[in-house]
Amino acid sequence: MAEFKKRIVRLGGLTLARLIRHVANSSQVIHEPPDLMDRLSDAHPCIVACWHGQFMMIATLRPENVRISAMVARHGDAEIISETLQAIDVQLIRGAGAGWRKKDRGGAAALRASLQALSEGSSLVMTADVPPGPARVAGAGIVMIARMSGRPIVPVALATKRFASFDTWSRLTINLPYSKLAAVVGEPIHVPSTADDELLESKRVELETALNTATLRAYELAGADIKRATPLDVLAAASAPSPGLLLKTYRAGTAALRPAVPLFLNMRGQQGKEDPNRRGERLGFAGRPRPEGQVVWVHAASVGETNAILPLIDSLLDANPHIHILLTTGTKTSAEIAAHRLPPRALHQYVPLDVPHYVSRFLDHWKPSISIFTESDIWPNLILGTAERGIPLVLVNARMSPRSISRWRKYAAVGRPLFSRFAAVLSQNSQITRAMKRLGAPNVITAGNLKIDSPPPPVNADLLASLKNAVGQRPLFLAASTHPGEDTVIAAAHSLMRRQIEGLLTIIVPRHPERGGGLAASLGGLGLRTQLRSRSSTPETDTEIYVADTIGELGTFYSMSPVSLVGGSLVEHGGQNPIEAVRLGSCVLTGPFTHNFRDAYAALFREGGAVEVRSSDDIARQVTLLLADQAAAKRMRQGADVALQSMGGALAKTLGAIQPLLEKQRA
Repeated sequence: MAEFKKRIVRLGGLTLARLIRHVANSSQVIHEPPDLMDRLSDAHPCIVACWHGQFMMIATLRPENVRISAMVARHGDAEIISETLQAIDVQLIRGAGAGWRKKDRGGAAALRASLQALSEGSSLVMTADVPPGPARVAGAGIVMIARMSGRPIVPVALATKRFASFDTWSRLTINLPYSKLAAVVGEPIHVPSTADDELLESKRVELETALNTATLRAYELAGADIKRATPLDVLAAASAPSPGLLLKTYRAGTAALRPAVPLFLNMRGQQGKEDPNRRGERLGFAGRPRPEGQVVWVHAASVGETNAILPLIDSLLDANPHIHILLTTGTKTSAEIAAHRLPPRALHQYVPLDVPHYVSRFLDHWKPSISIFTESDIWPNLILGTAERGIPLVLVNARMSPRSISRWRKYAAVGRPLFSRFAAVLSQNSQITRAMKRLGAPNVITAGNLKIDSPPPPVNADLLASLKNAVGQRPLFLAASTHPGEDTVIAAAHSLMRRQIEGLLTIIVPRHPERGGGLAASLGGLGLRTQLRSRSSTPETDTEIYVADTIGELGTFYSMSPVSLVGGSLVEHGGQNPIEAVRLGSCVLTGPFTHNFRDAYAALFREGGAVEVRSSDDIARQVTLLLADQAAAKRMRQGADVALQSMGGALAKTLGAIQPLLEKQRA
């Protein structure tokens, strides 16, 4: 009986091997990038990573004269796979695969065999997810092998338009001949030999993200239905539930409150928060005609999100000459930035209030091909109304504070119907990725922070020259994007510093310029000689604190300030963007509350590119040191530049996820 079983297994393996060769020879082959085989050859010997259930054709991606070994588990179901691989001239390594742990003897033996194969010049093919699941979650073992071998991991995905899939834990897929075959290779992932547990986890998440991105792209190129090849537990987690009682109540309530909207807008108008000439846009009325062709709708809440999304808008327009961009925001300051910085073929409108009737009116006019939301500005009627029309939704630069994660987890009945509507979510870090997956987002990619790849705020050369001429040789300290509660701490620090630093000028740029008048009055009441930029174009020689209550000039102030405190961090706001200061050559100080830019600050602290301060004494001490010690300031700037170089790449990943969806809508 045992011998009969062996013969059946061997026959099955030989049959599958013949099928693999036949599929490769009879299909129209697409490689992305086009030089895919050259890239694999350049990386050899490497660790070729794929998802379990999607690996049957990977061995056909073999550059000439390249030896391949494959990691295959020891359980009985893998015997037919072993026979198949041997029949197509792949050497076998039997073991636990990506889930290897030191206490697992079989896994340890597989690890030794894998390292030996790589050292002897054989590339290693292995699945990143580990039997018996969860599927599409990368294990730690593959990253450990990369660290110990010094060889890169190359994420690979392959799909055919015609295929059969089976109800296994990983959704085993058999590719069929006479089809369109697409192979996609991601960028090599290098794991330093000195990587600690935190970096290993970061590389594991990077691999998981790269494989999900490559898999999505391969099925797009092949014209295949990826849902048929997706494990059932992944589909179940990603299914889009219907709105529950809370969401239905919200939608009914916002519709019922529509008669009160004029009063609400009047109140905001009196506070200077609404543009009376464009009030109709808040009610869904279009302020401009719709351009011909595809319109891509991008929504950004306010100034920070607008600055972050501008490079993506530029990239989308460059890659797609046929499209127009509609940018919506909700604040007057962001509208002013859009008016000055949007490129041709892009236009701005105020986002309609989240009332079903206004949302429908807005969508009826603009008819976007795809909608892109940024960061955390989640409006239920906008999202559900867009999804109901079959318009793909993408959430980019997604972020959640720890408090927001807890709140969304508590109200998952509201979050799941919303986040499950997004075709793709590009998150800032792995913690947000996990939160988004738990909330039902079906395709989450850890892309990093778009603000890292954003250009610095613009610098007005004429204003810069005028300010420098007025300031002369006076020592200068900048407090940027400050929030209520921070200014008194800064004023106290200035009072301490002026005892040691003769002629010190402190510039305060409030996050919201309308605070300028009250701020100047309160600082003047403390006995500090204070001026407002809106009333005095340059500071006078005896001015101690200059309040820049204007819009769009922060880049100019950063560029002239050797040391800057980045605001929103001395109070529990979460911090503003430190990268703007770094790019313009200013040393960065920050308070303890930095969760809005946790990853950026972690890299800056690691390289000595930023310093945390908690009090006016701390601020005074650090500013005094950096103004006096030019060598220390130079080291800090160099460390910040190193940190900046390590954090880039979010823009390319984001564009790579959006482009296939956009092309699909065009088709």
